[in-house]
This record gives sequence, C-alpha cells and structure tokens, in this order.
Amino acid sequence: MAFDKDAIVEQLSGLTVLELVDLVEALKDKWGVEAAAAMPMGAMMMQAGAGAAAAEEVEEKTEFTVTIKSPGDKKLQVIKEVRAITSLGLKEAKELVESGGVVREDIGKDEADEIRDKLEAAGATVEVS
Repeated sequence: MAFDKDAIVEQLSGLTVLELVDLVEALKDKWGVEAAAAMPMGAMMMQAGAGAAAAEEVEEKTEFTVTIKSPGDKKLQVIKEVRAITSLGLKEAKELVESGGVVREDIGKDEADEIRDKLEAAGATVEVS
C-alpha cells in the first residue's frame, strides 16, 4: 500500500472536531503515546542548555507602590518630604505620615527607590512593593 500524504491530509480536513478528538484518542490507545506540541530540533537543544535559566525566569515587576510604615523620630522632616513628593497640603501630608499610608503608587522602580531614599533619609520607615 503506497503512502499518499495528500489524500490523508484531505480526508482529515473533512473531519469535524469531535471526529478528530476520537481519532486522537484511538491513536493514543493504539500506540500508547501522548500527543505533544511540535518543537523544532534547535529549540529542543536550546531548551536543554538553558534549562536552569528558564526555570528561574520570573516576570519582572514594573510598577511599584511606596508606603510609609512609620514616621520615625523626625516626623516633621518626613512631612516636609511627603509634601515635596506629593504636593499635598500640610494637613493632608501630616495625616498621611501619621496614619502610615501610600505616598505614591504605580511608579517605576527608579522613582520608587528615589522616594524611598528621601523618606528614609528624613527618618521614616518605608516599604516599596
């Protein structure tokens, strides 16, 4: 029996999704294998070589929130820094510092680090998350 790839492709193209699922299940049972996504040989070699690096790959966070946890001993200095950073009025900045709230949110890492450094220099305990 001659192998006619085009005829097989044409026949498979006419099947419904349910018929294809049944076919796949029958082939699994017949050959005792599981279907796997096709991967080019070069990609397989690259994956094998970079296995440890790929396993440790983590999506990098791009937006940060700066929160005051404690104003520390120099509350007045921290209030001044909060006013400069946020443009809040004196009353609002004081309430923010005393209650330990969010100073800035959804900002870049560099800006978050800069704000943290300023607030810590003023005496506050700060969390960047």
